[in-house]
Amino acid sequence: MDWSDQEGGVNLEAAEFETLAVRAGQRRTVEMENSEPMFLTSSFVFENAAQAAARFAGDEPGNIYSRFTNPTVRTFEQRLAALEGGERSVATASGMSAILSTFMALLSAGDHVVSSRSIFGTTNVLYEKYLKKFGVETSFVTLSDINSWRSAIKANTKILFLETPSNPLCEVADIRQLADLAHDHGCLLVVDNCYCTPALQRPLSLGADLVVHSATKYLDGQGRCIGGAVVGNGDPIMEVYGFLRTAGPTMSAFNAWVFLKGLETLKLRMDAHSTSALEVATWLCELEGIDRVYYSGLPDHPQHEVAVKQQDGFGGVLSLEVVGDREAAWRFIDATQMFSITANLGDAKTTITHPATTTHGRLSAEEKQAAGIKDNLIRISVGLESVKDIKKDLQRGVNAALQRS
Repeated sequence: MDWSDQEGGVNLEAAEFETLAVRAGQRRTVEMENSEPMFLTSSFVFENAAQAAARFAGDEPGNIYSRFTNPTVRTFEQRLAALEGGERSVATASGMSAILSTFMALLSAGDHVVSSRSIFGTTNVLYEKYLKKFGVETSFVTLSDINSWRSAIKANTKILFLETPSNPLCEVADIRQLADLAHDHGCLLVVDNCYCTPALQRPLSLGADLVVHSATKYLDGQGRCIGGAVVGNGDPIMEVYGFLRTAGPTMSAFNAWVFLKGLETLKLRMDAHSTSALEVATWLCELEGIDRVYYSGLPDHPQHEVAVKQQDGFGGVLSLEVVGDREAAWRFIDATQMFSITANLGDAKTTITHPATTTHGRLSAEEKQAAGIKDNLIRISVGLESVKDIKKDLQRGVNAALQRS
């Protein structure tokens, strides 16, 4: 794919990641604007009836209707595709609509999905409550155990789905190994790259067929808008585009413009998040009152070597288990003064949540146990504040959990 800005005279064919994040997909209008414009229109006008017919038939490229063709959204799609190394991206209304669009486009009644059980809780609900009633079966496996994946594949398996690193326990899967397994069995590998973003990990280069994103998280980076995206090559991504064109889980032009601004600083932010999170995770390991810290950047993390091999950093999310029960975890959370108590992540502001009663709250007790979601588990998305201040707030939480002043 040629990501050159022909109208602007900038050739990006061999550009580095940081340059693509700022320039890819940009097409200036006759006004010669520097910042990408917002096309806040529902539809587009044709020169004549013949042109309208040609565009609807697909014989002529061009804009038709903002449900599936909008220049601002297209710029975001092209830029994200360039960063992920994919041929095409499809922008959606949310991260969950990106996952839904992928499944609806590529699965039929009677098909089977193998999924890691270490996933965002709402994805689990999508499997168990909604896909199931349309005749799609799901088997859940241990993310890092390749034999678990291999044993779960059936003759009707169509998709292998995972998050890596996982939410919220930061488990890591070997993407290339899973891609080889999927392709040996005629399946597609779909990877949720929310935690790392293409600034730190590019699953398509490791053999994945599709990458999904909640753009709401790090792609924006400031908690402003909801959005999602799917990136890939060939027929699979075109099928996802076909579903979006028909069903309409569409990203708005305004949100696409906001995400474009987020992509411009993505590499800088992800490096900063990763540096701070590693320092915080290392510090937490030495604190009294902390049972366990989950972060793939720690040398004793079970999949640390895999993370080093396939990631350019470890991201900004970590989880910890406090000494005690749910009440201790809630005391920890409530004692923080600077952190935002919210289930979102990937923000410039540090956020904190209790997964068992928020992001994974709709799982049954058995499902939580299988996924390792304990009552004393806390997830922290390390922001861009001073690490010293982040540590101070965490110390307040620890003191409260231990019920000491």
